[in-house]
Amino acid sequence: MEAKLHELKMRLIEINDLESAHAVLRWDQATYMPAAGAMARSRQMGTLGRIAHEKFTKATIGTLLDELELVCEDLDYGSDEASLVRVVRRQYDKATKVPTEFVAKLREHSAASYQIWTEARRDNDFDRVIPVLEETVDMSRQLANHFPGYEHIADPLIDYRDHGMTVSTLRHLFDELIGHLVPMVRSLENGNPAEDEFLHQHFDESQQLQFGEKVIKDLGYDFNRGRQDKTHHPFMTRFAGDDVRITMRVNPERFGPALFSQTHECGHALYELGIARGYDGTPLARGTSAGVHESQARMWENLVSRSYPFWEHYYPILQDIFPTQLRSITLSKFYNAINKVEASCIRTGADEVTYNFHTLIRFKLELQMLEGTLAVKDLAEAWHSSYESNLGVRADSDRDGVLQDVHWFAGSVGGAFQGYTLGNILGAQFFEAARKAHPEISQDMRVGSFDNLHGWLKHNIYRHGSKFTASELVERVTGSQMTIGPYIKYLKAKYGEL
Repeated sequence: MEAKLHELKMRLIEINDLESAHAVLRWDQATYMPAAGAMARSRQMGTLGRIAHEKFTKATIGTLLDELELVCEDLDYGSDEASLVRVVRRQYDKATKVPTEFVAKLREHSAASYQIWTEARRDNDFDRVIPVLEETVDMSRQLANHFPGYEHIADPLIDYRDHGMTVSTLRHLFDELIGHLVPMVRSLENGNPAEDEFLHQHFDESQQLQFGEKVIKDLGYDFNRGRQDKTHHPFMTRFAGDDVRITMRVNPERFGPALFSQTHECGHALYELGIARGYDGTPLARGTSAGVHESQARMWENLVSRSYPFWEHYYPILQDIFPTQLRSITLSKFYNAINKVEASCIRTGADEVTYNFHTLIRFKLELQMLEGTLAVKDLAEAWHSSYESNLGVRADSDRDGVLQDVHWFAGSVGGAFQGYTLGNILGAQFFEAARKAHPEISQDMRVGSFDNLHGWLKHNIYRHGSKFTASELVERVTGSQMTIGPYIKYLKAKYGEL
């Protein structure tokens, strides 16, 4: 067994090295690559994707899995060996259903599409991305059709990111959640709106970055094992266990978006940095699902860095950095402003109560595109109409409308957005469990300490990587399956006070 397991790991590490090189090229394209390099870059990323897929789908790996599965029958389900074989088998069975040349073509197209999106967004030119998005939708349908037997064409695409989830289960979840949120939004919007005009003034970019860097260091981000750079749309990427990077963007005319994107991406990075080192180079060395990954990002962004105890420590520091803008603003007024509930057009800047309406809109639109009931050429107007009917707002431009998110322009269409809502739900459920284990977490935050929370997350979630599925992990950590109860309880408690 040891010899066969070693051979499997060596093959997996080689494949991981190729995927990591692909990730480096993607990171470079999103940060420093000159625009003229896009054509060559898309070809390079397609080549790496093809080679990695060829190596992973070789019959040799299937044979090794067959042999190792027989031995693993006698091992504990949660053992590292049995878990590795189980996770690789699930991924192998999926990968072997998709032709290698299709994978290479999709990777190459995604890289080219991303570059076109950056320029179209800059120029507020949706017409420019219509042909590439039409091709993306077509290729997404082709990808789904390699997995026959689905109930909805988006099901296989959702399963890639959130294993076990389907359109049917997500629709039920959204309906239940929105049923709670609609009366909450109405109640809050009818109350006295928080004053936040003082957040909309000049805040020096370098000083915002300096403050945010201090915060994420305190949260636990290790700059010896990562770095932070600017990009068009913030993301986290992992090259290795000791090289996990984040990106962000800054609005010098508003305080908030930069910091909260930093703490969001830091949450993703803390997860990856906390995975057991012995898993590095294998499929176990990654977050187990989009929903669980987003639970960590949304937890650190909202339940921590939008909380009152957090700002009891950091607000005096922020006032010292921006005395002209904030010296006369009380902590209470500042806290109310950064948590103001107000319908808006931008998902990444949305408050916690209206945020899920943004993901629901995107979820419905991508299903319609895949079903063929919404043509890409009509997407921009459908976007505006959806925002008017769901949130009562309309963006001034496509730049702040259909072009604001990168997801449909850097991969496939389908399964891209449900993870954010799953993350909101799971983040509250995990945070409730952490506070039961460590009731002092709120007091810790008042003095800028996050060791108890970070340590609990590392022990209960991070170190496992993708050893357990999302549903298995939630059961192990909280003692129950995913439930919206803790999330709704959290929102009602927080915004009831506000």
